[in-house]
Amino acid sequence: MSALWTAPELRAATGGTLPDGPVVTGIAIDSRALQPGDLFVALRDARDGHEFVAAALAAGAAAALVDRDPPGVATDAPLLRVADTLEGLRALARAARARSTARVIGVTGSVGKTSTKEMLRHALGALAPTHASAASHNNHWGVPLTLARLPREAEYAIVEMGMNHAGEIGPLSRLARPDVVVITTVAPAHIGLLGSIEAIADAKAEILEGLAPGGTAVLPADSPLYPRLVAAAEAAGARVVGFGAAEGAVARLLDYAGTAEGGEAEVALHGRRLRFAIAAPGRHMALNALAALAAAEAAGADPARVAAALAGFGAGAGRGQRVTLPLPGGGTALLLDDSYNASTASVRAGLAVLAAQPAKRRLVALGDMRELGEHGPALHAALAPDVAAQADLAFCCGELMRHLHDALPEGRRGAWAADSAALAPRLAAAIRPGDAVLVKGSLGSRMAVVLRALKALAAGDAAVDAPLAAGEAA
Repeated sequence: MSALWTAPELRAATGGTLPDGPVVTGIAIDSRALQPGDLFVALRDARDGHEFVAAALAAGAAAALVDRDPPGVATDAPLLRVADTLEGLRALARAARARSTARVIGVTGSVGKTSTKEMLRHALGALAPTHASAASHNNHWGVPLTLARLPREAEYAIVEMGMNHAGEIGPLSRLARPDVVVITTVAPAHIGLLGSIEAIADAKAEILEGLAPGGTAVLPADSPLYPRLVAAAEAAGARVVGFGAAEGAVARLLDYAGTAEGGEAEVALHGRRLRFAIAAPGRHMALNALAALAAAEAAGADPARVAAALAGFGAGAGRGQRVTLPLPGGGTALLLDDSYNASTASVRAGLAVLAAQPAKRRLVALGDMRELGEHGPALHAALAPDVAAQADLAFCCGELMRHLHDALPEGRRGAWAADSAALAPRLAAAIRPGDAVLVKGSLGSRMAVVLRALKALAAGDAAVDAPLAAGEAA
């Protein structure tokens, strides 16, 4: 593996001290995921990373970035000593960005940013060396980590940026200095923390703060907040590319034909018509792909080649991944794993995918949507018409989802439980051969517990209770 950082480069980037010798081939912040040759960065979060420096070095770390003496480590160990490890990581990020010739695309949005980032990774990666954020590393440490890992040879880099509060995306954008930015959509996610949909739009528009001179902003033309975003982009000197189904959008969705497993879209980009397939179901995925296509074109890629590469993109775990569940008594059920996060927009998109499945019954398991503040009860209850129209039974957990459960027609109520652990066996016991099951919720609602229960059921080792009658709460 080629060198990512040499010892002199690490010292120059951070202003820290480090003995000569170490050559770093990667960067890790979790000693359990460390590969030999990595630089281990001792960040402070729920635990102090300095506690794991000794284990990281024993596992083959080339060096460790520290701001104090870590326990159990020899005085002559390869330690890159700085005043603050998070600031040291940011310094590496700035140096990596400064030396890179990659075209950088920054991606944010209330819904769809990770899927759009992954589409860009997949499509551009088929054309040239491409680097992108791992998982959802989109916060105050995730963005600098992504940039610090940027390989010298990368021609494209995709950096996801997220936020919970105003003022968080701006510094990330200024660090990444993107050539192209994408705002996938503006929805009421985090409205409890920001207060209004307009404030959410303004917070997302902070991604323009670091945009390179002459850069391009790819914006959601179907959003009621589009004029507000355009004004912010023009104030930043950006070239605006609107995407969506709206008439006049530079990147316009002309037609979409969906199937249970994917779809085919016809689009116009600067007047040029393109048709492409995508192996991830849902019109929302076609719109994400359109945003990715527009961003890739703005970054200098051939849109026809990008469109062809999108045919191989499929939804990942927690993002709509399809899993076949063999059932103990014979037959199978289909699991739609969309469990990583949830907002009103993404729940409705997930329900549309569920409705497209050729199933005997369609079940949905929903956990609370978080960070909605005083709007939470009403926004949960407002999902009832969509759920009733597109699912046969709804299994809900969490205090907020109780409002949805109570708003549903009695015949659509599978069960309500206080948390995912209590709901999991109820849902597992209710599944029958031929069912399709959508699992979705905010990360804090821990819907992964439900997924584990369903997969254990498929493995034949789940202990489940008797199913509830319609309308019964756990």
